[in-house]
Amino acid sequence: MASVITWTTRAAAAITALVVSAGCAAAGDSGPDGGPGPGGDAAKPGASAGASGSGKGRGDRTGPAGPPGVVPRAGEVRRIPRPADGLPPVISSIPTERKVVFLTIDDGWEQDPGFVAQVRDRRIPIAAFVTRDAVEARGASDPTAQGGRFLGAGKWDYVRELREAGATIENHTLTHPNLPLLGYEGQKAEICGTSTLIRRRVGTTPTLFRPPFGNQNSLTRKAAKACGIEALLLWTATVQPGGKIAYQVPDKKLRPGDVLLLHFRPNLSRDFRILVNKIKRRGFELGNLDAYLKAALR
Repeated sequence: MASVITWTTRAAAAITALVVSAGCAAAGDSGPDGGPGPGGDAAKPGASAGASGSGKGRGDRTGPAGPPGVVPRAGEVRRIPRPADGLPPVISSIPTERKVVFLTIDDGWEQDPGFVAQVRDRRIPIAAFVTRDAVEARGASDPTAQGGRFLGAGKWDYVRELREAGATIENHTLTHPNLPLLGYEGQKAEICGTSTLIRRRVGTTPTLFRPPFGNQNSLTRKAAKACGIEALLLWTATVQPGGKIAYQVPDKKLRPGDVLLLHFRPNLSRDFRILVNKIKRRGFELGNLDAYLKAALR
């Protein structure tokens, strides 16, 4: 209990500092960086139909009902065919013509309370694919996370706060290995172990899986299915420091149905604010990934 109180106190102080110093700046986009289930989550709070609604305090339960982000209109989403082998599909984007994109974030190293505040108060839909070693700050951190102020600051308390803010918590393995180098049992241990840990620590069961580096093979999909995963989710663009979008298409533009990949890196709350404002300026909405995947995998 003491650790939860300590983290909550630190988070409140950091969020207050964020509000006082809030401000945004536009950032240009960079080119490609060269590489790198829809699930039932009974604990998800209600939400409005977009990311621009006014924020409610954490204890305010009078907000509008429903998941955060826009949901698909009738007939909007094209169906994603189920693989003939019966294994989970590998998805990189959502088949829609609507100007909607989807935000996802990986690992869990930099646990910035200002990021949670934005997800909660602006009702921004996002799926977090967490790695045990990152959340628990085990061993050497990812080089891109070094230099952060909040490395492992809240551990699983932080992930629970993110879930309570409206995010879905999904699977990104225990140790972030290159899965195709492992056999079936090794891959299964990584995936099932993470799902079990998230269920125990956060209270929800992942139905989406993101393989580290985007690397996967048929054994990955087989292991994922054995662990209750409904789909493997990749991405179409990555978000770099400063909120810059690194596209994987020649015209370097957002496209309907894009899945954007962020990481828990230093300056996360600042970069996230820049990114969300940039997406909205370009006329795109932020979509509820669960709702769109359910429509696509119907």
